[in-house]
Amino acid sequence: MKNLKKLRIERNLSQQALGDHFCISQQSIHKYENGYAEPDIETLIEFADFFHTSVDYLIGHTDNPNPENLNLEITFSHSDLHHLYMYQKLPPKIKQEIDALIKAFLESLHEP
Repeated sequence: MKNLKKLRIERNLSQQALGDHFCISQQSIHKYENGYAEPDIETLIEFADFFHTSVDYLIGHTDNPNPENLNLEITFSHSDLHHLYMYQKLPPKIKQEIDALIKAFLESLHEP
């Protein structure tokens, strides 16, 4: 998680203090910050809510820490975010195949 450490330091929190808040060990926070482990999607969302930022910012997918400045009127369910998280971990070739399937499904919805 590319920006967790930055957000934690901006709030003057130690790894232990952040871990205590989420009932997570200091070692887990260290692993998340240094790329040795990844939190589950629920924890990722909790971190984003706690720091008033987006999951995208936490994982380094965007440089914008303020999701309200995105000017998007899209809301994602927990399931949507979980699918996006899994999709992000796929290799490019598999993403292309999934994109083609989604496009085909959407096109089939508009056929008479």
